[in-house]
Amino acid sequence: MSDGYGENVDPLSDAQRRVRRSPLLFTAPLVLLGLLTALLVWEAVRVNVSTEAQAEWPWRLQLIDGQVLGSLLAVSLGAVLARAQYARTVRPYLGWRAAWAKGLLTARAPAWRVGILNGGQHMAVIESWDIRVVMQGADDSADAWWSSVPDTVAELTGAGFVVGEDFRLIAFGAGFPLMGAVGGHDTVLVGAFSESFAQQVQSLYVRVRVTDVVGDTHERTMDCLKGIWTDKAAPVAD
Repeated sequence: MSDGYGENVDPLSDAQRRVRRSPLLFTAPLVLLGLLTALLVWEAVRVNVSTEAQAEWPWRLQLIDGQVLGSLLAVSLGAVLARAQYARTVRPYLGWRAAWAKGLLTARAPAWRVGILNGGQHMAVIESWDIRVVMQGADDSADAWWSSVPDTVAELTGAGFVVGEDFRLIAFGAGFPLMGAVGGHDTVLVGAFSESFAQQVQSLYVRVRVTDVVGDTHERTMDCLKGIWTDKAAPVAD
């Protein structure tokens, strides 16, 4: 069965990336550091011109004392480096896991269960949760339209699938917290899909964006049906 159905193999569909940094906690310190660096360069050039030239404009312009400027520059650089190190410490690590499981759909047959996990040490808050469905034989374009969970459910039911029998999709609203892992690897349910569903759907992408505790936004796109045909056949029901 692994050769019977298409499976999207896109390395970018299963990688986490940072899509935005906090303007207040990242951009502002860098702007300050750049301004102080420019002032330091100005002072270094100004003190090396002749005494006569220092009496003329614009060389007579001294914005800040050199020693004070050096101290401020050191503090600013330390703040930028500390922020970068802290951002790495609190960075969320979004992972997902899928396996055949029973009791998720009304049918007795096992369903393909997909769950998400924040493997980082700190909480991340969901910013957006979007879904894209690619039917078997359809063009899997990178710029295809993304939909919300309710719109995707309406699309799938319009294609003849039955909620609760063929599939389940969990909606995550903005602000939902993904708690950091504390020694466990339990995943939060994303969706469940029957074997017949996977025979007609090539890929079902979930694109999740989360904001970490320093205000940076991270994104991961996962194909919920990736690997579903790794086994020769889905487990049979008892």
